[in-house]
Amino acid sequence: MSKKALIAMSGGVDSSVAAYLMKEAGYDCIGVTMKLYDNEDIGMEREKTCCSLSDIEDARSVAVKLGIPYYVFNFKDDFKEKVIDKFIHCYQCGMTPNPCIECNRHLKFEHLYHRAKALQCDVIVTGHYARITKDESGYHLLKGVDDSKDQSYVLYSLTQEQLAHTCFPLGEYSKDEIRRIAEEQGFFNANKKDSQDICFIPDGDYRKFIEETTGKKSVPGDFVNQEGEVVGTHKGYYSYTIGQRKGLGISAPKPYYVTEICPEENKVILGSNEDLFKKCLKADDFNWIESVKADEVVKARIRYHQAEKDAIVKVLSDGIVEVNFLEPQRAITKGQAVVLYRGDTVVGGGTIIESR
Repeated sequence: MSKKALIAMSGGVDSSVAAYLMKEAGYDCIGVTMKLYDNEDIGMEREKTCCSLSDIEDARSVAVKLGIPYYVFNFKDDFKEKVIDKFIHCYQCGMTPNPCIECNRHLKFEHLYHRAKALQCDVIVTGHYARITKDESGYHLLKGVDDSKDQSYVLYSLTQEQLAHTCFPLGEYSKDEIRRIAEEQGFFNANKKDSQDICFIPDGDYRKFIEETTGKKSVPGDFVNQEGEVVGTHKGYYSYTIGQRKGLGISAPKPYYVTEICPEENKVILGSNEDLFKKCLKADDFNWIESVKADEVVKARIRYHQAEKDAIVKVLSDGIVEVNFLEPQRAITKGQAVVLYRGDTVVGGGTIIESR
């Protein structure tokens, strides 16, 4: 009896080829798309979509071509609660969130995972560029072989149980190879553009999205320098991110950068580029996939696709993880993820809550 695979199909080339590869591997495949929002609610353009209405039709077309059953699951309420509401809350708290991580954590590998179990599927499959291996010590999450497409950073929250029932068939391929397979199979989306930026904010204007969603206008406040002097007026503190230089609207002898956001006081602290460098961060909500030894030097990544840097990790008594870099790092940002690596293997990750 063949094994069953639930394929998360976004309508893009990656998940389409993932479905094809699983079928070729002998799995009994079911294609599904998560409906996360309505296009008209956010003014979505087709070429920038991810799991939107037009993508549902694209995914359905590929499923028909592959001869596999296809369903749409309505996860709009869950997406709003777990991803959109948290996204807004983080910005309101002076943090810079990564909603793709929350979508993977709560939608793909929690809600969709439970649906897969209900449908008696052996594995859930996505088009992520990452790999999973197993040995006597358990399951391991590895980077995809294509460095430029590696997506292990946004998958650090996977548990042993989820890793045991997840498959990433694209992990051993490059993006060019995936597009070539799609062309060979006659998939109409072989050259479809990858989704850009955050799926529910097509124009990238976070402030406008937050204002329209909450019905509350952002409140201007003070730009303050490192000496505590007011040097200008900001247009709402959640319009800014740590390290930002452009768009401040301040004339000064030397460039100003955003170094800190203080929502309680409605202040944005500015400083020099040198003021952005810190050697230590703390992270909570940490998920460990591998164990670390005391004083072991691991690699740490503090934002998507940024180069990893050497660090030593310490778990504090309250479960908070302290990451001490061997060299100062620029613009460590609250709300972003810190993900630890040992070679190609993901050690674990969590959400940055502090830096110094």
